[in-house]
Amino acid sequence: MTDPFAQLIPDARAFLTELSQNNSRDWFTAHKDRYEAQLKSPALLLLDEVAQAITKRTGVQAVPRLFRPQRDIRFSKDKTPYKTHLHMMWTVNGAGCALFFGIDPGSCTTGGGIMNFTKPQIPLWREAVDGETGDEAAALVDILALKGFATNEPELKRVPAPYGKAHPHGHLLQRKSLTFWHEMNPRERAAPMAALMSAYLTLEPMFTLLQEALEA
Repeated sequence: MTDPFAQLIPDARAFLTELSQNNSRDWFTAHKDRYEAQLKSPALLLLDEVAQAITKRTGVQAVPRLFRPQRDIRFSKDKTPYKTHLHMMWTVNGAGCALFFGIDPGSCTTGGGIMNFTKPQIPLWREAVDGETGDEAAALVDILALKGFATNEPELKRVPAPYGKAHPHGHLLQRKSLTFWHEMNPRERAAPMAALMSAYLTLEPMFTLLQEALEA
């Protein structure tokens, strides 16, 4: 069966490529109908379909979000007004874990995790990693890498006190976030709905681990 969202990625990449070459309010306004029809409308439908599927599986309401195209240029040297990517996410549990989907002119990615641990979550994460959860988390990071999901780099350069620099899970203790990213292949790009649900199922064990660690 053909994925009903098969045209979203090629349409979005074509639009975003042109936008990157004409990043102005005049150009965007002149092409706003195209943005609404080819990017925003199908993206909102996809957000709803994936949210419903995840909610049905977990019994917990997945919360979808489509990021706005306008850039916040108040404190940026780059004054181009629009983002040249289309980003979506689904928050899937109370810990803040989310499934991600991004399209830009040169790539299409799925992924998931937590972009930023909250201040109260950081000590919970470190306590969990220092205990039994550390072995499981490290194993899951390795398993996800084998499945094509690379993780982000730790934010801290050193293992934080009071943990020793030789801690077996020091690379996990150095984190203030934990996200995983996968570059979609042509087969996945042709069926984004299926690819997103596959990504969710792959990442689900890590979502569960993060929720248990951060809601302790």
